[in-house]
Amino acid sequence: MFAIALGAMGAAAGSAASPSSSFLGMSIGHDTALKSASVPMQIVILLTALTVLPAMIMCVTPFLRITLVLHFLRQALGTQTVPTNQVLVGLSLFLTLIVMNPVVQQVYSESWKPLEDGKITVDEALETGAKPLKTFLLRFAREKDIRLFVELSHTPRPATPGDVSLEVLIPSYIISELRAGFQIGAILYLPFLIVDIIVASITVSIGMMQLPPVLISAPFKILLFVLVDGWGLIAGSLVKSFG
Repeated sequence: MFAIALGAMGAAAGSAASPSSSFLGMSIGHDTALKSASVPMQIVILLTALTVLPAMIMCVTPFLRITLVLHFLRQALGTQTVPTNQVLVGLSLFLTLIVMNPVVQQVYSESWKPLEDGKITVDEALETGAKPLKTFLLRFAREKDIRLFVELSHTPRPATPGDVSLEVLIPSYIISELRAGFQIGAILYLPFLIVDIIVASITVSIGMMQLPPVLISAPFKILLFVLVDGWGLIAGSLVKSFG
């Protein structure tokens, strides 16, 4: 996936140079499709791709589900801004790297490395590199969501799962991951909700109406989460949920 993006940027940079120009140590031939584009326009396209690339990577990786679950967990604990957003994003990023490492390695060996050695063209590298990504997305995209976006895009119904285009598969995967993230988040809320209900019932029964129950339940929820080694369980469960 990362290699696909780098290959595309390499093609754009290569077209602005000589027919045998190099990019990141990779020789790339002159691309006739980009001959008509001026150098400033190519720079604008490259910068635009770099701006959109992080959001695209976050949407087609486990980062989406992991960040959702960690956000719901923080809300359930009632700690507001602890851990901070930077900590949650950092943890999500490293867990994503663990899950996506086999896919990235496959893309590198089958797509980026042959392209760097000059054995295949950029178009062939993009096509080859997209296959591992499609395989990963197909594992977690629901058939119902794929059918929905096939109908919305007015494209022919694919005969096999491998025939599903990325234009249909990517939004299907995003919708499926949002659903999975909300399901896991709802389950995480339940034990902490029970603690809130118990504390609220006790405080009302003894007449402590002026003291917010959240102030009392928060330490109990944090203590409960630490005693069961919650962070380890959450991180392990999230990684294992991707097989």
